[in-house]
Amino acid sequence: MKSFNELGLSGQVVEAIRQMGFENPTPIQEQAIPVLLQGNTDLVGLAQTGTGKTAAFGLPLIELIDEKNRTTQALILAPTRELSVQITNDLENFSKAVKDLNIVTVYGGASISDQIRKVKKGAQIIVATPGRLIDLIERKVVSLGTIKYVVLDEADEMLNMGFKEAIDEILSGTPDDKNVWLFSATMPREVREISKNYMNNPQEITMGERNQGNENIDHQYIVVDERDKYMALKRIVDYSTDIFGVIFCRTKIDTQRVAESLMKDGYNADALHGDLTQMQRDRVMKSFKNKTLQLLVATDVAARGIDVTAITHVIHMNMPDEMEYYTHRSGRTARAGKKGISLAIVSKKDLGKISQIEKTLKRRFTKIMIPTGDEVCQKKIMELTHKMRNVEVNEEEIDSFLPEVYHELMDLSKEDIIKRFASIEFNRFLAYYRDARDLNKSDRARTIPSDDRDRDGSGGSYPSTTGDRVFINVGRMDGLEVGDLLGLICDYGDIDKTKIGKIDLKGAFSFIELEKDVTEKVFKGFEGVEVRGRKVRLEMTTGRSDRDGGGAPERKRSYGSGGGSRERSSGGGEKRGKSYGGSSSGEKKDRSSWGGGSRSEGGERERKKRW
Repeated sequence: MKSFNELGLSGQVVEAIRQMGFENPTPIQEQAIPVLLQGNTDLVGLAQTGTGKTAAFGLPLIELIDEKNRTTQALILAPTRELSVQITNDLENFSKAVKDLNIVTVYGGASISDQIRKVKKGAQIIVATPGRLIDLIERKVVSLGTIKYVVLDEADEMLNMGFKEAIDEILSGTPDDKNVWLFSATMPREVREISKNYMNNPQEITMGERNQGNENIDHQYIVVDERDKYMALKRIVDYSTDIFGVIFCRTKIDTQRVAESLMKDGYNADALHGDLTQMQRDRVMKSFKNKTLQLLVATDVAARGIDVTAITHVIHMNMPDEMEYYTHRSGRTARAGKKGISLAIVSKKDLGKISQIEKTLKRRFTKIMIPTGDEVCQKKIMELTHKMRNVEVNEEEIDSFLPEVYHELMDLSKEDIIKRFASIEFNRFLAYYRDARDLNKSDRARTIPSDDRDRDGSGGSYPSTTGDRVFINVGRMDGLEVGDLLGLICDYGDIDKTKIGKIDLKGAFSFIELEKDVTEKVFKGFEGVEVRGRKVRLEMTTGRSDRDGGGAPERKRSYGSGGGSRERSSGGGEKRGKSYGGSSSGEKKDRSSWGGGSRSEGGERERKKRW
């Protein structure tokens, strides 16, 4: 491996790098820096996130920029404001002892007048998100005529986010003799088109096989029911020693919901997504980088620019639809040569995505088992024991306090002291995980094709029974998914989910199968219940559902309330409105529990409004 001295960098730059604690270049830096220092070539650099791409283009750029010329000589385009700020910070650190460079960051969500003022002072390097840069170009604040170097960082992600037209507009307005340096983790067709349209015989540097993931990442997965994902997440977090991770969700709503649930349950977590203000995003990122925040729950877009080397876990609450997103997600861990874990929490319907990613990455995922409640408790008590054994004792300062401690504990034996000490941590977890059920599911769907129920999306992930088939007048149009309806039945029927068979979720209604000994109990439990302002009605049925090829089912007897009139339940009595998730106007309410589950893991039932 070469040293920075051997790459052609000036002594001042090398010394600045050394003072920052860097001794040797990464592979992408070793390959790219000598090429870019020539200042007359285009380059495509393919490398995973966390491999040092910022220094690979940033160090040569600092050497090539004329500090006496106050015109804008370089543009660096990045997909998000977080990544833009991170790049600027790195460049300022690289150059502060070398050159007097004015590096300005411009991005949306911040005061444009402040950014205009900074650019007009003479920005030699502008680090920008494409949208805000277009705005400044149209305001004639930024001139592209003096540009010598354009860097496209995370090019694949910029295209995934819909910036193709903006990138085309920016590149087409720059001089023909500029150099374009393109860095990307993957090379989809759109990125290749940019290379063909705007680059002149670029040199290509590829670290590892194309689309191959970071070798230091251990790719794992667990299989659970959709409704159990949050409980599985908590067990993984509880079992993992000193976890410091990013949890990815597909939507902003899910991101906020998971973060709020974690915080409510006592975890040190927070959310990062596009609905936050810039001040809120900065606060969250500062806490995470300072490690005062243990778990960051983020969307794919918001997590770009997270450059924290000590992340131990990346956890996928939802598998992304695009391979590139998985690559970027997992690249948050195992940075700067460290090892890390990328863990996917999947239901059976997502197992196909695991297989597809395995083929693309040429890496096998390892199926791990979700720890049982007993295993979590055992792990926690041993962690506490190890901390006690290895704690550093300040003999001088603690000695004066010990006599009172000895006096307080003098009537306890050594065994009693150990038991009480261990119980400080053990009791909390034991209370939560007492009688906790096994969350693991088989992954046979990886090799055995899904049945028709799974393919048609009707749910059907629960075992069929030979019990009663029941019609219920709520379905997808009421905002319910299979897990939500399961939770409703468990909550208001006051039954265990093992008593429930197949759930066939439709638009305005659904069918559920119940063991015969709980049917009457479920019907009584739904007396007066409303969903989204609509009174719930249950009916016994015979015949087949419309999916089975028959017409509407024959209804045998009716319970519940409906039609706006009072009816008599089988147990007698008049039913009045227990409201479930919405006013009579149908206004949607936020869910207050995750995934439709009806039990805490300790077995205590809770009746919660979800909608």
